[in-house]
Amino acid sequence: MPRLNARLQTEPSLEPKPPITLKALPEAKKGRSRGKQIKRHWQLYLVLLLPVLYLIIFKYIPMAGIVIAFKNYNVIQGIWGSDWVGLKYFRQFFDSPNFWLYIKNTLGISFYGLIVGFPAPILLALALNEIRNGLFKKTVQMVSYAPYFISTVIMVSIIIVNLTPNVGMISKFFEMLGMSNTNFMGIPGLFKSIYVWSDVWQFTGYGAIIYIAALSGVNPELYESAKVDGASRIQKILNIDIPSLIPVSVILLILNLGNIMKLGFEKIYLMQNPLNLSTSEVISTYVYKVGLLGSSFSFSTAIGLFNSVINLILLVSVNYIARKLSNSSLW
Repeated sequence: MPRLNARLQTEPSLEPKPPITLKALPEAKKGRSRGKQIKRHWQLYLVLLLPVLYLIIFKYIPMAGIVIAFKNYNVIQGIWGSDWVGLKYFRQFFDSPNFWLYIKNTLGISFYGLIVGFPAPILLALALNEIRNGLFKKTVQMVSYAPYFISTVIMVSIIIVNLTPNVGMISKFFEMLGMSNTNFMGIPGLFKSIYVWSDVWQFTGYGAIIYIAALSGVNPELYESAKVDGASRIQKILNIDIPSLIPVSVILLILNLGNIMKLGFEKIYLMQNPLNLSTSEVISTYVYKVGLLGSSFSFSTAIGLFNSVINLILLVSVNYIARKLSNSSLW
């Protein structure tokens, strides 16, 4: 026994040693380990370099120009040589007689589009997921995706031509019903509906791609179990499909609400005319007319900064609420 005890004391322990982690390695070894990983996967880092450079050059560096909003910008003096005026242009915008009109029009069109346009791709994806005829399903997908690839200028031209009195197809249809010709683009109360529903027609098919991809990842055993239990199609949709779409829907809803003040400029500007200006003038078109056409760069920058701050506040707030109410959020 004494010999055995002495031998056990001299031999190395047979107990497993704890694994060596990066925390236990010296800083030099950590650096060498990271360097080896970058060298091994240099193609991936090269591909990642391009979007990172794009963000730095076109997104972050131009942020220095925000200072124009607090200066009386002069082209000759430059950004840094212009006189500092503080919050002058913000107060000028807030004191504008049409300030609340622009806010009302922007929020009205945005929320209208969100209420109508957000559920539309979800409903289309759920409907396509229930179609078993492959040819018919592909045909519907192709027809619904196609409008997305129409340019904004062509889309507005289609809208105007179809709504033109005496010439447009819709006007002819109402004339066949015995109704008088109406200039739909000249009625202020119809502008929001025309804008939103044409967006729904154009973007619903493309927006459904994400939801169709999410539904394709649902475990088929869930459908088989529901079929064995005698569940109807409506019950399958309510208990399997919709719960599987909730995480994706929450993320997209957060992103949409974060851009609620960033309403598309091009389409609205092309659809504007003197008759519908009371409901079609939004912040983005006002910034264009004041900043570029009126050469008031400081004033337009102040409005754009105000717009971005409101979007940031909405994004953070909605993300916080989503994180508290569900397990899905951006961060």
